[in-house]
Amino acid sequence: MTEQRCQHPTTEPTTIETAADQPKPPEPQGGGRRALPLVAVSLGYFMVILDATIVTVALPALGRDLGAGVAGLQWVVDAYTATLAGLLLLGGSLGDRFGSRRVFEAALAGFTLASLACGLAPSLGWLIAARAVQGAGAAMAVPSSLALLRAAYPDQRERARAFGVWGGIAGIAAASGPVLGGALTASVSWRAVFMVNLPVGLAALWLTRRHVPAAPRRDGASGIDPVGQVAAVASLGGLILALIRGGEAGWGQPLVVCGLVAFVVFGVAWVATQWRGTDPMLPLELWRRPTFSGSVAVGLLLNLGFYGQLFVMSLYLQQVRHDSPSLTGVALLPEALAVLIASPLSGRLTGRVGPRRPMASGQLIGAAGFAALALAPLAGPFALLVVPMIAAGFGTAFTMPAATSAAVGAVEAERSGLASGALNASRQVGGAVGVALLGGLVAAPHAFGSGMHLAMLLAAAAFAAGAVLSATTVR
Repeated sequence: MTEQRCQHPTTEPTTIETAADQPKPPEPQGGGRRALPLVAVSLGYFMVILDATIVTVALPALGRDLGAGVAGLQWVVDAYTATLAGLLLLGGSLGDRFGSRRVFEAALAGFTLASLACGLAPSLGWLIAARAVQGAGAAMAVPSSLALLRAAYPDQRERARAFGVWGGIAGIAAASGPVLGGALTASVSWRAVFMVNLPVGLAALWLTRRHVPAAPRRDGASGIDPVGQVAAVASLGGLILALIRGGEAGWGQPLVVCGLVAFVVFGVAWVATQWRGTDPMLPLELWRRPTFSGSVAVGLLLNLGFYGQLFVMSLYLQQVRHDSPSLTGVALLPEALAVLIASPLSGRLTGRVGPRRPMASGQLIGAAGFAALALAPLAGPFALLVVPMIAAGFGTAFTMPAATSAAVGAVEAERSGLASGALNASRQVGGAVGVALLGGLVAAPHAFGSGMHLAMLLAAAAFAAGAVLSATTVR
């Protein structure tokens, strides 16, 4: 089904940002300038997604410097992804309410400053706190980036191609993060993986102010639900705490039980606020649209498998195979190379045949790759891992642009920030859970081999379930 047929009429008034929101009007878009909004938005999005993976290869060096074990390293990753996931719906609502470009610019500035704080961190606690601030800035930027692209490219086919490039940038950032992180850690320090954001963030901010047009914003209901927001963050935080602590100390520990109870109680409270509230963060009626709900669920399963295996593979290469950070980054390069092909191909195919077939086929390819990784011997030659890693990277990158197009195309234009916030929140929840769950399986050194194989099987199962959802729900 095309995007126009998926959309529904709305009675909510829509306005455009005023001149006060635009310190300098965007320059006319013609020729090469037509691509500048995409460049600006993608550059900022690249930085946000890069930080979810660039730290992965730097974790062992970081742990030695700051005295962190596996659980501490999991928190370095999940402080970012969990905060990003918990605040993404708020970020989408703020963009829809106050203007996506204004929110995007503020988010870029905050994220860049938090990156500086990460690079200067004197202790593990400082670093985890600064990573959480980074996650908050990212949560404001991600949903606004999609809304800005939708406004900059109103033609459906042109927008599908833009989403393909945008998704490709995300895939390249996620897959190339370990390569860049390994090179920076080996040649400079683990602190350089955060400092690299400073020039990128400043460039993205300058390009956005000069070349990105304003996006539609909603008047009326703000969509800012403080009670629901607190409940969502508390529920996710309880789950991550339980998974990390359970993998480290055992599932019967009181802290693990408390985390699981918090997850259930606050999760139920969040659903109640969305059901009964007059201005919920995520209106539950959106879940009755199969394309929207299916795409959001696929985003969670996709990142659960991909980010979980990336965390486990980095530890495996450095702690079991004893590779250096730079060699580990090179070893993870096959996934990045597969992304370079898969993401733009998915964008073009989605523009022609719709999102369902690219989503289902991409996840089946990824599931096959993870299953092959689960069967590979722990002490076998690295060559046995290359093809499975290529399949995992290709399947992930081939799925995401199509899922993005499906989720955003299933809602009204003025709700695009909300839809992208929901999709990306589900993705980051999946990433945080994947790192906590799959990483917990390899927390005990004596059980790394069996834990790694089980982790890859879980990743394969997540992708297979996503393929079924895509085939049955996305129109």
